[in-house]
Amino acid sequence: MRREAPVHHCRDGVFGSYWSITRHAEISAIELDTERFSSDHFNGGITIRSSATDEEFLPSFIAMDPPAHTAQRRVVAPAFAPRQVSLIADQVRAWSQEILDGLPIGETFDWADRVSMELTARTLAWLLGYPQERARDLIHWSNVMVSMPGAGVVATQEEKLRIMRECFGTFEAMWQRRLAEPGGDDLISMLAGGAETRDMSRPLFYGNIVLLIVGGNDTTRNSLSGSVVALDRYPREFARLRADPSLTRNLASEIIRWQTPLAHMRRTTTCDVEVDGQMIPAGEKVVLWYLSANRDETVFEDAGRFMLDRPNARRHLSFGTGIHRCIGARLAELQVEILWQEFLARFRTIELAGEPQRTFSTFVNGYTTVPVRISR
Repeated sequence: MRREAPVHHCRDGVFGSYWSITRHAEISAIELDTERFSSDHFNGGITIRSSATDEEFLPSFIAMDPPAHTAQRRVVAPAFAPRQVSLIADQVRAWSQEILDGLPIGETFDWADRVSMELTARTLAWLLGYPQERARDLIHWSNVMVSMPGAGVVATQEEKLRIMRECFGTFEAMWQRRLAEPGGDDLISMLAGGAETRDMSRPLFYGNIVLLIVGGNDTTRNSLSGSVVALDRYPREFARLRADPSLTRNLASEIIRWQTPLAHMRRTTTCDVEVDGQMIPAGEKVVLWYLSANRDETVFEDAGRFMLDRPNARRHLSFGTGIHRCIGARLAELQVEILWQEFLARFRTIELAGEPQRTFSTFVNGYTTVPVRISR
């Protein structure tokens, strides 16, 4: 498709009419062009399924255009400043050590549950100021938010919306406590104290909660799970990693490219615009396929292969680019790096002990279970 129809119009698909953009260059250019390609919730939002008239989809600062996006993003940016990331990195290392030290040796267990979900749940709870003893609530809510009814997480759309409302009620109570006791450094405190966000509507607050929970969970969690799949599929790369643990830094970038935890983002055209010779009318849904861009052979040599020393791995588009680039990108990378540094210091091997089960989602590209065995 990148070669034969890099800009492809699906006129009447499951998700209605939409344009697929599949190459790295065009996706990068579109993400930088915020005037002609809108992210705004009320123009259609950021996913292939999103709709401003559907109760499931809510406004958030990622689903905004400048200047509103810029003002709201600025409020939470201090949580991801280098000093804060350095502080949380020490905690991530301590959690990684504790999690890995509790794993069974020589027995089959679910890496996705015992490692990927556990580490991301603890990190996300820290960021949100959510009780650590209830950190798994965040994973459950994230699973529900990205799920499609009937796929094993929720049976019906009504059940999905009910669980989402339970989540919002929990964070509404947290919000009220932050207003009564200002000055905290967690993300909810920042939103409650920010001049641009303290008076935001309830739908916008709840939408930002969805963004922070899903965005703070899925990239890292599915990169950690995907890294096991990649290293099992490419055993020579695992041997290289064992011989040179400094490769963990590039491992993080390469697995985020190779796995591509979020399959796509979406924009809506604000005017007629030409992309690679194709005229896309105003008001059209434009889907930016990160999965495809990260396999673009004109950017990444032997793009389908997992390579620990890939020199341009950081050119991946998994975090997006431009003003909407993932605000927690460095923290996501650090979690992958630190976890594998600590793994290599403890264990000799890891192998798949069964077929990983993929997440059923149009948006998240990841795994629900990854059965493995490890040895010292």
